[in-house]
Amino acid sequence: MASITEKATTLLALHKPGNPVILPTVWDAWSANLAAEAGFAALTVGSHPVADSVGKPDNEGMTFAELTTRVAQITAAVDLPVSVDIESGYGLDPRRLIDGLVEVGAVGLNIEDTVHSEGGRLREAQEHADFVGGLRRAADAVGIHVVVNARTDLFIKQVGDEADRVQRAIARLTLAAEAGADVLYPVGFHSDEVYRQLTSALPLPVNAIADPVRGEKANYASIGVGRVSFGPLLQAALAVRANELLARWK
Repeated sequence: MASITEKATTLLALHKPGNPVILPTVWDAWSANLAAEAGFAALTVGSHPVADSVGKPDNEGMTFAELTTRVAQITAAVDLPVSVDIESGYGLDPRRLIDGLVEVGAVGLNIEDTVHSEGGRLREAQEHADFVGGLRRAADAVGIHVVVNARTDLFIKQVGDEADRVQRAIARLTLAAEAGADVLYPVGFHSDEVYRQLTSALPLPVNAIADPVRGEKANYASIGVGRVSFGPLLQAALAVRANELLARWK
């Protein structure tokens, strides 16, 4: 069994622009085992599918303790690097977040700039970078290079003028990179042209969200993406198939 330090190092090394790591988004031990048995090298735990699996709403409708309880079950089930979507941080300070993740064996995190505990406001660019920096310092303090995936919701919230949204996202994520992020996540479904703008301008690997039913790894590789995850879409695709099966027995 790999140590938590080794898992963190492995997760970071998997991020290769042009040869993206595919991190299936899981929500419990069953889905994690499914992805591990399929041969994936690492996993990410999605807040939305986890919340759905325990009957809670997304957007911090569950507590950090509830989330880490589920993460502990996942890391006990699979010997793989596991990253965790911690939304906007549940109103907790960076040290508490890092300590909680490391305690349950997680070696990566997504941190978004929508503050759910404050009416869904978007953090200012430097404010978000400062939070990212706090997470990096907290991880350094415990001696584990937790892989920080800094996310911006500029696109999905359609903040500001569309004409300069890509440039504003680049500026925002560049600040996060300078603060200590390892991966940058301009979440949303973008054209290949926009992805190329993002991957060419940003200084770190870019995370793309993909539909596991329709997406193709080769396409994300061709536009320079370094990491692909599925958000709630893998769970949704499985639900479609489950409904088809269950419909036969009504």
